[in-house]
Amino acid sequence: MHLHDRIIPYLKTADLYHLARLNSQWFWVDEPLLKAFIERWRPEMHTFHMPFGECSITLQDVAYQLGLPIDGEPVSGCLTEFENLMEHGKPAWVWFCELFGELPLQSKVKQMTVCYTWFHERFRVLPADATDETNANRVHLRWLPYLASLDDLGRYNWGSAALAWLYRCLCRGTNRNVVNLAGPLQLLQSWIFWRFPTLRPSGFDVFGFHLASRWATFLLRNDPGDQRSVSARLSLDRLRVHDFVWEPYSSAEVGAVIHPKILADEHLGYWHQVDRVLPQFGSLQHLPEPALNIDWLHAKDGRGGDRWFPTYYREWHQHWENRLHSIIWVDRVLDPGPSSDYLEWWCRVAHRFLSPDVAFQDPRPIVLTEEARRRHLLECTFTTDQITGK
Repeated sequence: MHLHDRIIPYLKTADLYHLARLNSQWFWVDEPLLKAFIERWRPEMHTFHMPFGECSITLQDVAYQLGLPIDGEPVSGCLTEFENLMEHGKPAWVWFCELFGELPLQSKVKQMTVCYTWFHERFRVLPADATDETNANRVHLRWLPYLASLDDLGRYNWGSAALAWLYRCLCRGTNRNVVNLAGPLQLLQSWIFWRFPTLRPSGFDVFGFHLASRWATFLLRNDPGDQRSVSARLSLDRLRVHDFVWEPYSSAEVGAVIHPKILADEHLGYWHQVDRVLPQFGSLQHLPEPALNIDWLHAKDGRGGDRWFPTYYREWHQHWENRLHSIIWVDRVLDPGPSSDYLEWWCRVAHRFLSPDVAFQDPRPIVLTEEARRRHLLECTFTTDQITGK
């Protein structure tokens, strides 16, 4: 979809313009590599389990990689009865018609959702006489409560929403019956490339802000998918603690290009559960506390009912409102990483390797030619004659 000049001011107000500019050069994702990481994702902890310990994508990564705000009002609401959000209890489809100027064909509607193809066909080209109200109508139905007034977009915590959605998709991907990947996968892949130098493509030494744009021209190799899956899984099995960059954003090169907003204290990302990945914040990793059990939340899919989320999930909304009282204070050290106690515990309790044992042997086949066999026999005979004195 062409980014019209009249839409740009709204995107800038919402602090989303830098992402919209990537429309024409967003990099490809390496699905076999991502699947290898999903195999190591643990939903109960929201961390990747690696041979050297745990690691994860945090709010800090979202701020640096995508430049999204990780502070502000939560992205929440209601997926069905939008009149809960509206003055005078206006029905959702009446509101939709007022915002878009028309209703989609019934074939384009399923319950409370509208096919993206309708939005693309209807609004792909902005009319020359479009009013400001028309400019504001670039949105899936479920997001109408937020986008009805684009001027207010900047006050929402879109970074947390992106991370929560990625977590959700990773947790769903661990189900053996799920075959499709979804979510902000460019965030995941950029995080991998920044954190794991041995998995990083070569030739991407120059970068700017936001950091995910570093891989804008990345293209996939032509190797067969199954072969790349096996290779990616084995690469993860062979990782050592020095193969992971605990603090990729602390370098002078990153500091020279990063937006000043990201360097503010609120972008440190300490107000969510990071106690299992403390080295990523410059600290020593000790034995972690048991993970918070949120199995009942994993069972929710947002379908059905008309529950008003700020009421239904009141406890979590209040927890977010009081986030400044829940900051995890991190004691920084010169050499962050796992402690010896942690590594001993991790080697004892973790399922560190996923490849079969044979994969750790020398993969090069040893084929002896007939000439080599005769040479070996002659050498053995010569050695025997020397020993016996013949």
